[in-house]
Amino acid sequence: MTTSARVPFVDLVTVHRELESELLTVCRNVFETAGFIGGPEVEGFEKEFAEFCGAGHCVGVNSGTDALRFLLTAAGVQSGDIVITVPHSFIATTEAISQAGAQIEFVDIDARSFTMDPGKLRQYLETWCTLDAATGRYIHRKLGKPVTTVVPVHLYGQMADMDPILDLAATYKLMVIEDACQAHGAEYFSKKQSRWLKAGSVGHGAAFSFYPGKNLGACGEAGAITTNDQELARKAAMLRDHGQAKKYYHDVEGYNGRLDSLQAGILRIKLRHLSRWNEQRRACAQIYDQLLASMSGSVSCPVESGTSKSVYHLYVVRTPMRNELQKHLTDAGIGTGIHYPIPLHLQKAYACRGWKRGDFPNTEAAADEILSLPMFAGLTPDQQKQVVQAVSEFAATFSVS
Repeated sequence: MTTSARVPFVDLVTVHRELESELLTVCRNVFETAGFIGGPEVEGFEKEFAEFCGAGHCVGVNSGTDALRFLLTAAGVQSGDIVITVPHSFIATTEAISQAGAQIEFVDIDARSFTMDPGKLRQYLETWCTLDAATGRYIHRKLGKPVTTVVPVHLYGQMADMDPILDLAATYKLMVIEDACQAHGAEYFSKKQSRWLKAGSVGHGAAFSFYPGKNLGACGEAGAITTNDQELARKAAMLRDHGQAKKYYHDVEGYNGRLDSLQAGILRIKLRHLSRWNEQRRACAQIYDQLLASMSGSVSCPVESGTSKSVYHLYVVRTPMRNELQKHLTDAGIGTGIHYPIPLHLQKAYACRGWKRGDFPNTEAAADEILSLPMFAGLTPDQQKQVVQAVSEFAATFSVS
């Protein structure tokens, strides 16, 4: 995005201008009390965000990456364990797994939702897992390592299909850790429970990022863990604070991963507006859907299943001429993004694992065709019409089929 863009990809200025007086009050309170670390702002945010997610506990931390890393460690993931996730995500997902000492294994995504395909997960487990009678754990047939955890990634604001994932996890004795870093307020209808569930309340625990561009964004780095397991929350809280059960009493070695009170106070203010902002995003998505409907042969809109209420962190379309469309929109002064152009299994960082093109075809096809259009609370219908008009001009100029 450039400052000259007629329609920015994301607008982080307007929201802070609108909330300026409230946010500055938080700053003054923190400065006046010198309560920079921990204290009532952090505790208040943890309580309020847990309630928002429908979870029993929240632990504030310094980033989404550390949220997932601390959560995996607190949940008992050990060196040599296998953790299954998807290759269509930001590298923070796999960094957290590796840094917890585990080995990454991938299953492909569903081609429509871009989230973990439960059928591919089942195929992986049935093909590679066998029960070790001595330990009662499932181990990888070839690697001989325990398969302990699955990390479904709730992507672009939409939750993964959790019922079948949880069923498979129960069968194979796996923990389910949600990567909810893009899903603040997203919901999933569980047919098993006959009710809507919010991201962060479904698995053994969940990790959230409050990077500034997220639906709930800090003014800097911040993250959180949610869980219904009190002991898991206790362990995660120790890990974020040098392993301290109380000051200077260290039960384990931990990390410096605390959420500071200034960011917590800012997040508390913004949390009060999050549901409204999410509804604005959903309304914007519906407008895009309507305006782009006539171009279904050249540009495909995102799919929201009947069991999902996406909060549209991103509005991601697909076209086989993605790069050309992105250039056309850039030239028209419209900001865009690509999330993500290189699948994790093809990243140089994981070259030693020997994954190759063709291993995860749905992910690879998505990576070549996806384009994120402008999406933020406050995006106007006129701005959306400008975006769609530029897309329409492109479709008329190029044969996209």
